Formats: sequence, structure tokens, C-alpha cells
Amino acid sequence: MSKRLKILGISAYYHDSAAALLCDGEIVAAAQEERFTRKKHDPGFPAEAVKFCLDAAGCGVGDLDAIAFFDKPMLKFERLLETYFAFAPRGLKSFFTAMPVWIREKLFLKKMLRDELATIAGGRFDKVPLLFPEHHLSHAASAFYPSPFDDAAILTVDGVGEWATASLCHGTSEGITRLRELRFPHSLGLLYSAFTYFLGFRVNSGEYKLMGLAPYGDPLSPDVARYKKIIFETLIHAADDGSVWLNQDYFDYATGLHMVPAAKWEQLFGFPLRKPEEELEAKHCNLGLAIQQVTEEVVLRMAREVKRLTGSANLCLAGGVALNCVSNGKLLESGLFERVWIQPAAGDAGGALGAAYAAAHIHFGTPRAPLTGMDRMQGSYLGDKIESTDVDRVVRKYGAVAETYASDEQLFARVAQLLDEGNVIGWVQGRMEWGPRALGGRTILGDPRSSEMQRKMNVNVKFRESFRPFAPSVLAEDADKYFKLNGTPSPYMLLVAPVRSEIHKPEPAGYSAMNIREKLYHMRSELPSITHIDYSARVQTVHKETNPRYHALISEFKKRTGYGVVVNTSFNVRGEPIVRTPEDAYRCFMRTEIDALVVEGHLFLKTAQPEWKEPRKWQQDFVLD
Repeated sequence: MSKRLKILGISAYYHDSAAALLCDGEIVAAAQEERFTRKKHDPGFPAEAVKFCLDAAGCGVGDLDAIAFFDKPMLKFERLLETYFAFAPRGLKSFFTAMPVWIREKLFLKKMLRDELATIAGGRFDKVPLLFPEHHLSHAASAFYPSPFDDAAILTVDGVGEWATASLCHGTSEGITRLRELRFPHSLGLLYSAFTYFLGFRVNSGEYKLMGLAPYGDPLSPDVARYKKIIFETLIHAADDGSVWLNQDYFDYATGLHMVPAAKWEQLFGFPLRKPEEELEAKHCNLGLAIQQVTEEVVLRMAREVKRLTGSANLCLAGGVALNCVSNGKLLESGLFERVWIQPAAGDAGGALGAAYAAAHIHFGTPRAPLTGMDRMQGSYLGDKIESTDVDRVVRKYGAVAETYASDEQLFARVAQLLDEGNVIGWVQGRMEWGPRALGGRTILGDPRSSEMQRKMNVNVKFRESFRPFAPSVLAEDADKYFKLNGTPSPYMLLVAPVRSEIHKPEPAGYSAMNIREKLYHMRSELPSITHIDYSARVQTVHKETNPRYHALISEFKKRTGYGVVVNTSFNVRGEPIVRTPEDAYRCFMRTEIDALVVEGHLFLKTAQPEWKEPRKWQQDFVLD
């Protein structure tokens, strides 16, 4: 029997560290380190994720054929030095902050990686080669190789890798060809992060909040048009091919310790930098809408250019900006490409998978794994699975009380009943999801028909801002009944689509000018808990082939209610990584107002559990995101 080619991919030391392992080009396992350490966006070496991947493959470090890191550290160091030189004497403080770390650690990254891996291996393993594909090649590989396409345009957009901030590539059976590249300091991703910072959210974690805030802006307000005019005339120049030039007089990210000079932006937009947790006002919403529209326009220009260069009918997306599912939805709606596929872990975590793919298919020339489903991602259920002993351990440790059912059919009927009665359900099934979205493996569920569910889940369960929207998980075969997806699958919750007008409720007079709370509590559709204020939804289509148990539960809910759709949000509180184990889930369940917890075939009702002795101090345990 021939030896199987095993490649470990790693992303680390920036944010969202992760590991992924391929055997003969097929994904065996992939996970983010934060799920193990319980530190959100953990940037450290992903030791626990690596151990998990190796265990899943039944091998040790020394059995690997290669280890691929997701970027080239020396090229990044070159960019830092050249940037500080170009902007001198600006940024001297930032230079003295960054350089000691680089000189002490990151210049010796190869040794650091080998030392970390040697600890896991229990000794040296010098014969395993270390490979370093460029950051944007890792992104491009993560998008193209697991996609269902043999030929595709590839668009990667993020903050910055080594030098590249966006790249246009062409993926074929011959490999990946880079066609165009946008270089630092000019970056659409950093532009969006600058507005994330100015509007009071955390950079590298709060961008999705800005995306969720944008629809609260009034598209008819003259302020939105005025803000866009300021952005295009003062902050950036956007060319027809999607390339952008950013006026560095108004940005500090290249050399400073902050994203923007607050005083200049306050003068530019006419209001002060918003502090975290400060009340959101119309001006914040309108500025959020303006930068969201600018982002969508620039991404569409990039897409047109890569279409022109490749002539392909298919598009693959990766990079942090590819997590902007509103922009993705507009791109799909444009009809520019027949099919669009987005890497579910599009950010830096996905670079681990992309690095492994680049090593397998470009360095070693391994053929792609056969396409047996919609794509090669296995529904993105690539993490560890629940073992019965894990559940037993929770029952013994906490004195937990669980109901067990003779069949899935009986369990799902009971859970559907609880949902129908307005209960919030924690749902832990099968393998953990890969990427930032909960897809029915580690999920909190609710009834989308409830007018109170969004407020209840935001305030009493997630402990987060009330404006944040929730996503629907819908039976794939019913998706077009509720959403304008035109038959396009959205298994990874990375597309926003309009809610069909047939289930809309009429708007009250002056709706667009209402404040956030007034808009939030207006009954917008028959499914108010998943209908955002602009009558859109971030859709997950649930497919029987990839998650039969989740599909069966939603089907049971449909039998009771007539609706093949449920509210889905990630199983965590604000600032906490998504739960991984039954113990993570039980602790979160008991410290929130989740009404019931389902772990595989076990149902825990809150009213049946012993009194929770620990204080509900999640705010001290987790830093606010």
C-alpha cells in the first residue's frame, strides 16, 4: 500500500491561529486554537489545534511530509522596515514597539515553529520540511482547491499579508496564476477596519458589527451621500479596476498605534470618535451605511476586473473581506458570475488550510481530491466530535439531569415542540464547525416567528448589543420560498439575500427615518427574528447530505409550524469563542437564559438542573469583542 501524503497547515502569531491537516489532498481535520484555549481570536501557536489534527489523522509530527506556514515572515519584516523608512520620522514609537518582538522572535520563526512542534513530538524532527507560501497564495488556495470548480477567477481581499492587500488570480487544473496585486498601505480591508475603529468597535473582531449596523442607516438621508463623497474625495481614490489609493494623511495604521488620527476624522465627519458601548445614533448608522456601500462598490469593481482577465464563469473568494456577506450577496445579485464560492474560514484561520493546499497541489503536485458533494469542505464540519463519555463526564461533574430518547425522531419532535413554545435551545451535535459561523454543530436555536426572540437572544442569552441580527437556518429545498437566492446554495452562511416580499409586513410611515430601537421592534415579516431592518437575511441553507440531524430537526419544526426555518446563532456569549465540548456547552447553558440544551441524544431542561453555584461572571471571563 502506497504511503499517503500528509501535510499540516498552520496559521499563527497574528490573530485567529489555526491548524489543518490534509491526507492526499483531502481534509482530515481543521480547527481554530481559540476553541481549545477559550481565548477569542487567540494569536498564539495553535498547539492544541495541531494535536487535534494529528490525532484525527492517526499520526505524529515526524510522520508528516511537510508543514506549511501561511505566510512569509521575512517578506513581512521587509515591508515593516520599508514602511518605517518611507514614513520616517512618523511612527518612531510604533517602530520601537514592534522591532524588539521581531528581532527577538519573528525573525527566528522557523526555529520557533520547530521548537513548538518538537514539544508536541517529544523530540526533534528535522527531516520534515517547513514551507512558507505567501499569505495571499494561502488565501487563494483555500478558496480554489476545495471549491467545486475546475476553472475559476479568484479574488482575495483582506487587511494586509506581507505586501499584498488584494489579489486577482486564476485557478485552473494547471494551478493558480496571480494576475494583479494591490499593495500596502493601500487596502480596502484596512479602510473598513478604520471605520470599525472610528465607530467604536474592535479592529479584527468588530467588522461584522459594522456590517450589521449599516442597514440602520437611512439610505435616503443626505448624510449618507455626503459621507460617501468625503470618503471618495478625501480618504481614497478608487479606480475602475477596483484598485484603491488611500490618503495616508488620514490613516495611522502604517506607522502608528491606532488606525486613524481621531482629531482629523472628527473634523472630517463632524462628530467625535465613538467610544465602545456608547449609545449609537443616526450619524453612526449613516456613516456605517456609507462605508458599507463604498466597500460593495469597490469589491464589485475588483470582481469585474478579474472577470475581464480570466473570462471565467466562476468566482472563488477568500480573505477577511470575503466574510462581508452583504457585499457577497450584492456580488451574487449582480449576475457577473454564474457561480460564487466562498471559503467558510475566509480570514486568517483559513490561511492554515490554504497553506496546506498550496503545499499539496503546488509544491508536491498532488491531484485534487474527487468531488463527492457540493464541494470538498464536508459541510465545514471538520472539528472534533462529541463522544458519549464526554456527556457522561458532565453529568457526573455537575450533577446534571438529562433526558434520553429511544430514537432521533422522538428527540427531534420534543425539541421542535420546545422551539414552537418559544424556548431557546442550545444544540451540540457531531463535529465542530470550521470558520467563524455556527452551522448546526455548536448552535443556539430559536423560533423565527417570535417577535421577541431577537431581543431575548441578544440581551438575555448572548449579552450583546440589541441591534445585532440573527441568521436563519433554512432547509435547502425551501430556501427560495423565503429568500431571493435563485437556487444558489449558501451552506456556510456567507450570503445575505433579500427576504421575499410575499412574507413582508407593511412598513409604517417614516420607517427609514426611525431610530434604531423603533426600527428594531417593528414586525417586518412573518419571520421577524431573522429579518434584518432592510428586509434581508444572512442565510444558511441546510443540506441533508452534510448535516442530516440538523436537517431532520428543522424538518420536524416544519411539520409543527409550516416553516422550514429556525433562528441560528453561535453557541457562546459575547466575547467567548464558540463552545467546543459538552462541558463548554453546559457551563454556557447554565450561565445564560438558554432554556434547554441538546447534546447528541441527551436533552437537558433548565428547570430540571441543580442550582448553579458559580457566579455568572462571564464579563470577567471574556473580553468584550
